Amino acid sequence: MPRALEPRYAAALVLGALLAGCATPATRPAPIVAGAAAAAPPAAERQIMVLLDSTHEARWRALVEDLARVYDLELLYSWPMLALDQQCLVFALPPERSRADLADRLALDRRVSAVQPVARFRTLATPWNDAYAHLQPALESLGLGAAHRAATGRGVRVALVDTGVDVLHPDLAGQVTLARSFVPRGEESFARDAHGTAVAGVIGAAAGNGIGVVGVSPGVELEALKACWPDPPGTRSAACDSYTLARAIDFALTRRPAILNLSLGGPPDRVLARLLRRAEELGVLVVAAAAADPLVPFPASEPTVLAVTEAVEAAVAGSAGAPVARGAALAAPGDDLLTTGPQGSYDFFSGSSFAAAQASGVAALILELRPDLTPAELRRALVEGARAASGPTGAAPELDACGALAAATGADPCGRAAPPAD
Repeated sequence: MPRALEPRYAAALVLGALLAGCATPATRPAPIVAGAAAAAPPAAERQIMVLLDSTHEARWRALVEDLARVYDLELLYSWPMLALDQQCLVFALPPERSRADLADRLALDRRVSAVQPVARFRTLATPWNDAYAHLQPALESLGLGAAHRAATGRGVRVALVDTGVDVLHPDLAGQVTLARSFVPRGEESFARDAHGTAVAGVIGAAAGNGIGVVGVSPGVELEALKACWPDPPGTRSAACDSYTLARAIDFALTRRPAILNLSLGGPPDRVLARLLRRAEELGVLVVAAAAADPLVPFPASEPTVLAVTEAVEAAVAGSAGAPVARGAALAAPGDDLLTTGPQGSYDFFSGSSFAAAQASGVAALILELRPDLTPAELRRALVEGARAASGPTGAAPELDACGALAAATGADPCGRAAPPAD
């Protein structure tokens, strides 16, 4: 496939301006980061997260010192979680300490409002290893040719909590309006990160510019919030943890995007679940990738989250025994999708990460026309407008842009009959 690798003048300055332009507002206290900066956060297995009710600095600083002394902990990070009006702390445990026992002890401390282990999450992409085979015509299957005559997502803000994004990619330049890293030294690899760049392209790659690919909602404003890092370095696979995700999601909620895209999965997480419930209260639709792996059900398992899995064709499922993500509200194409890659490239990506991105894009199309919809109403329109599953029994209904627009507005841009009024 063609690659757009021509030199781009002052590229580093442009990226730096985007990253600097989303600096913490003066009214928002900066987080404390203890210890020297690292290329990636310390191992999550030796970390524990604690929430305190007070966010007043004069009170919580003394509490932090006392907690560290009494429980023999080392403070790694501390910052005010404004969306929940809590002070969040992340401590490192000594090697000989049991994290489960310590969590039980801290839960009995009346000064602590919540405590949990720092969990590990992974982006839900499947590495592509079959040269240009079985490319799914996602634009056609979603009905986007007709849908774009009605809406492109213009003016709708979508926050991506993911890896970094190549904001200078020719199909993303101008689409990404804000970029910020919540990973120690994450800015250094921001523009080289593959997963977030691919998700951004699926949602909002520019249309009508004569190059590259077309996003599901090419009129959206993308906000790239880096909470995940390549793991192993230099690969498409990426990891995140409770701390980096909580900081990024909290930051996103203070800005009130219309949609929050989480193309990742991991174990249940109490603090992140509280933030996602708060998103619903603030009118933010949360879209998450749903995996067939029962060990990584969260955040797609949350009742206020739109869970989207990769569509599995009946023939493929029957011959290969492909697993189905149970409980997903929607399915969307996720196999060999051509999208944007780092360093101005294009490549094929697979996985429910990109199925979720397509649902976020269709949601943006709806919100351009119906900005008054609540997250619950938006979820309902997306599900009611979906097509019956073509895959195995129990598979989720399949995303349909025209059907979703018809369910939300009563007018189908594809020319089908409008659904009957309630």
